[in-house]
Amino acid sequence: MGTIRMQIRFLREGARTPGRATDLAAGYDLYACLDEPVTIPPGGTVGVGTGFAAALPEGWFAGIFARSGLAVKQGLRPANCVGVCDADYRGEYIVPLYNDSGEPRTVENGERIAQMVLLPCRTLTFELSGELGDTDRGAAGFGSTGK
Repeated sequence: MGTIRMQIRFLREGARTPGRATDLAAGYDLYACLDEPVTIPPGGTVGVGTGFAAALPEGWFAGIFARSGLAVKQGLRPANCVGVCDADYRGEYIVPLYNDSGEPRTVENGERIAQMVLLPCRTLTFELSGELGDTDRGAAGFGSTGK
């Protein structure tokens, strides 16, 4: 599989190119681009800018996921759990961070706040059907396949 090119544009001074911590990391760290630190109260959400915009290749989207270290150590995660940046979006990548902890948390400029994973996106055609076909599971849901 070859390298995929993703154009980015810095919108503010101090913006950083997303980067991988190791050669085999799936996610590219996103860095806070802030004029001053921001404090997120317990149970609160603050949109933290990265200072860059991007042009993704057609047929791909960027999934924005939590950084496990930030979630475990600080209780901070993306408020929408997984963000979706579409290929036609050209605005700043902003991560709405939610504070799950019982203490105020401060995010500093340059801090790694989330990770971005580039994923393929297929186009669907929906077909209305009176029958969907039988399976062993059928319509059973919510825990029907085990505990």
